[in-house]
Amino acid sequence: MIAAHGLSKWFARTPVLADVTLEVGAGQCVVLLGPNGAGKTTLLRIVATLARPSRGSLTVCGLDALKEPQAVRPMVGVVAHGSYVYEELTALENLRFWTVMADADASRARLLGALQRVELEMVATERVRTFSAGMKRRLALARVLLGRAKLLLLDEPFTGLDQRGRKWLSEFVLAFKAAGGTALVATHSFASGLAIADRVVILHDGRIVADRSADELSSDTLRRLYDGLTEAEGSTG
Repeated sequence: MIAAHGLSKWFARTPVLADVTLEVGAGQCVVLLGPNGAGKTTLLRIVATLARPSRGSLTVCGLDALKEPQAVRPMVGVVAHGSYVYEELTALENLRFWTVMADADASRARLLGALQRVELEMVATERVRTFSAGMKRRLALARVLLGRAKLLLLDEPFTGLDQRGRKWLSEFVLAFKAAGGTALVATHSFASGLAIADRVVILHDGRIVADRSADELSSDTLRRLYDGLTEAEGSTG
């Protein structure tokens, strides 16, 4: 689903990614860990075709993402750190707007079906400004479901969620994966990330410094590995 080889990215003369090579198979969830500035969000943006690398190659869903970004985008669902929902619209109006813009089926039944799958059908006609952070993230995921994405990219999805919200999101990602989907998730949350991961990749200073099977790791061993590789300061959720 993802084959990135030698990806590098500079902003002005500052390197953000340096020779990143990463392959993600269909049905896998790969969790990206790393301190702020490690390059996690930049990597997600490149995979989403929202940014171009300064160097390297990238295949997404079997397509050359650098030559055919328009063909790749319908197969990729992105939920950024900010949910990017329209606060003054209702949940239903948000989905209708996104679907019409995508020239897809915007029937009420289809939109309500997506809201039901993310447990928002009871607030379909309420304005999004009244929603919690977790509800806004669910609405953004409903948009992903409507797009029938094969690849899910999540940037800090657990931030601002309570325990119930984290549990729901973990179950959503696991169900997406069980249905044949693939996920690449950037997070600072060791426990939540490990709960959904098949592999854990640690980035530091724009480079991959570890790529381990989640089966090999406990929360304690992951923290020790992370601290040893990044010399991280402070605590991580």
